[in-house]
Amino acid sequence: MSINQTKLDDLVLRAVGDLSGGYAGVMMSLGHKLGLYSAMYGAGPLTPAEVARRAGCHERYVREWLHAQVAGLYVDYDAVSGKFELTPEQALVLADASSPTFMPLAWQVPASMWFDEEKSLAAFRSGDGVAWGEHDERLFCGSAAFYRNTYRGNLVQHWLPALDGVTERLERGAVVADVGCGQGHSSILLAQAFPHTRVHGYDVHAGSLAEASVLAEEAGVEDRVHFAEARASDYAGQNFDLICFFDCLHDMGHPLAAVSHAKAALAPGGTVMVIEPFANDSLENNINPVARIYYAASTTLCCAHAISERGTHVLGAQAGEQRIAQIFHEAGFQYFRRAAETPFNLVFEARA
Repeated sequence: MSINQTKLDDLVLRAVGDLSGGYAGVMMSLGHKLGLYSAMYGAGPLTPAEVARRAGCHERYVREWLHAQVAGLYVDYDAVSGKFELTPEQALVLADASSPTFMPLAWQVPASMWFDEEKSLAAFRSGDGVAWGEHDERLFCGSAAFYRNTYRGNLVQHWLPALDGVTERLERGAVVADVGCGQGHSSILLAQAFPHTRVHGYDVHAGSLAEASVLAEEAGVEDRVHFAEARASDYAGQNFDLICFFDCLHDMGHPLAAVSHAKAALAPGGTVMVIEPFANDSLENNINPVARIYYAASTTLCCAHAISERGTHVLGAQAGEQRIAQIFHEAGFQYFRRAAETPFNLVFEARA
């Protein structure tokens, strides 16, 4: 067998880079949970001792952690002064929890995937599914955190205005169904932005719904947001002005049933908004870092849940526009279009 040494070297470097990223994720999570990034946020250049003191940690650990941050280009270092600094750009990614680019909590998802490796191995061999609620609890907070800031930065400002007449309807006062609401971040954002609108969040995971209720109360919108445990194909209620599927339709084993139920539950002239992970329709056009994240998560999480429901589809997190559109056409929707997109999401609008 002939080996192309250049190709081998490139592949090894890529694998080492991925391994380095995995180690970096552990450091990023520690930095967030220990308050190390927060201690550096807006403080200018600091010595390791100063960072340690501000965070309440031991200096030797902090010094080594800072070295790892510099090696990964997450923290700046001045060799003359021996001080470390978190730049404004780095702070948006690592320290500012309200930033749309805040990343530390997203590492809880791969942590849960590692923790559940035995379940994934068994599922591969048996063909059985793994339901969403059967995963390690870090999956739920990690997924919610990953999507929360994306929704904060896009939902009200960009995605809803891209839909025909929906923002105006919400401003007047509407009834919304948030299907697959998880911990309720999308439901709460809608209620905060549109005080005359009522939001009903539905999900099958009781733990996430309990957290959603707490978050709604903390946000002061518990009088306008109601959460209930229900499947996407049997939640109660009619005449919804807007029905939303936030990054969840592809997880469902029965997406056609879910979309058909949404059609029956819509008010006259109502809209269905579907947020899906960004994907092109073919594998050869999905060869990039974002697609790799989604394919990997889909392997152990999205497809695994759909299989657990023993349904009609296993769409996966890279379903793409064509397959999502087909579901809506089969459900009898006459209008379907891509309304907006980001590097991480596709936004679809459908009307009966």
